[in-house]
Amino acid sequence: MYKHILFATDLTEDTEYLIEKVRAIRGFTGATLSLVHVVEPLPGYSYAYLGIEDIEGQLITEARQSIEKLGEKMNVSKNDQFVEVGPTKTKILKVADDISADLIICGSHGRHGLSLLLGSTANAILHGAKCDVLTVRLPEEQ
Repeated sequence: MYKHILFATDLTEDTEYLIEKVRAIRGFTGATLSLVHVVEPLPGYSYAYLGIEDIEGQLITEARQSIEKLGEKMNVSKNDQFVEVGPTKTKILKVADDISADLIICGSHGRHGLSLLLGSTANAILHGAKCDVLTVRLPEEQ
């Protein structure tokens, strides 16, 4: 039975779809739940177009506020909420290792063709994780 679940979220509207599934698995297993969101750093050249404003800092602040709200909604302590900055796959896998997660849950858009060849976050996590990974297929956009 799982003891520590890591829910990797992009904090978009897709998160709402996943919440009930995560709650069901947590309820069934009684596992500790942690949340992680990764802010991808902006490429250096983007600052030339965006100006000198601290866009990345704003993204991190907003992500922390959103993960805190999600944590309250899902009854997850602040110590089990993570906002990381860097490559998404690497940071999710590092948090999973650091907290000894035995299950990572994330959403997947189930892309095909070129997107599939280029890979996705869910695919990267699936192939890099040392623990079980549950990818939940997200509903198609209308």
